[in-house]
Amino acid sequence: MNLSIDLPKNLENQLMAYCNNHGVTENEAVQIALHQLLLSDTLPTPYELGAEGFGADRTHSGDIARNTKHLLRERFRASTTG
Repeated sequence: MNLSIDLPKNLENQLMAYCNNHGVTENEAVQIALHQLLLSDTLPTPYELGAEGFGADRTHSGDIARNTKHLLRERFRASTTG
């Protein structure tokens, strides 16, 4: 498929610089960019990638941030008495 587009001068300059630095043609660079753009819609978000591990430590109940001192005391008491 042939496609013709008008680029702003600054974007055209950036594209030429990229092509020179990476040894690719303008056509190849645009194909790479389009592939990455279109692929990004199908990739999971960072949240989706980590969702399974969020809150994986179920050894306590409640809010860790609010109960940090209490949870640490319990942990250290258990390790010194056990």
